[in-house]
Amino acid sequence: MEDRLGRALMRRRIEAVLPHIHGRLLDIGCGTNELVKAYGGEGTGVDVYPWPGTDLVVEDTADLPFEAGDFDTVTIVAALNHIPNRQLVLREAARLLGPEGRLVMTMIPPGISRLWHGLRKPWDVDQSERGMVEGEVYGLTNEATRRLLNEAGFEVAKVHRFMLGINRLTVAERRG
Repeated sequence: MEDRLGRALMRRRIEAVLPHIHGRLLDIGCGTNELVKAYGGEGTGVDVYPWPGTDLVVEDTADLPFEAGDFDTVTIVAALNHIPNRQLVLREAARLLGPEGRLVMTMIPPGISRLWHGLRKPWDVDQSERGMVEGEVYGLTNEATRRLLNEAGFEVAKVHRFMLGINRLTVAERRG
């Protein structure tokens, strides 16, 4: 069954994120790697699931085979809630960012996420093909996102709402 709505929402997230990307890109939880393809610059998409188009499938996105400072932008688009060891992954993102690097991520709140995932389950290949694993949650609050970023050594530089104010784009920079 074709998921036109899912593809349209992915495009909107990509449109929101693209203006905040610069330099070499690492997209964590890249899925089918649409963001890296749309960016057109130097980029790598990693995921723990072998989605078609993924550049690198890894066992754990908290342990990536790149040198410290290799990337200018790390993105986590609609995926941090699907990463059980999210704090370790954010620390890995901080390690991989260069001095002027930034983390760009999108997220929706838990209540809306739970409702949305329930309504979309028949069409959502992420749920029907990959499924949820222990430690995944339905969305993250703004407060939880800020706390996770702060504990991983990031400072939030910008928060912007998009898609009817439901989605939240967060840009963070490494402290010190």
